[in-house]
Amino acid sequence: MLTLNVAVLLAVIIVLRLRRRTEARSRRDEKLTVVIVLVFGVLIAPTSFGQGVLSFVGELAQSISKSGSP
Repeated sequence: MLTLNVAVLLAVIIVLRLRRRTEARSRRDEKLTVVIVLVFGVLIAPTSFGQGVLSFVGELAQSISKSGSP
């Protein structure tokens, strides 16, 4: 339960950080955003929501690769 609460907090932080204009971000600010997103991914991965996203992306990748092959 604590993992999901931290993940929700990080999701809010990510949304707020990404709403800023791109020109206003420094390289250090962009690196911090990447680190936050990576931590969010690690926290959300073991949850049922994370597994659902993984399954969806896997199916999407399979359908794209099938449509591209002759």
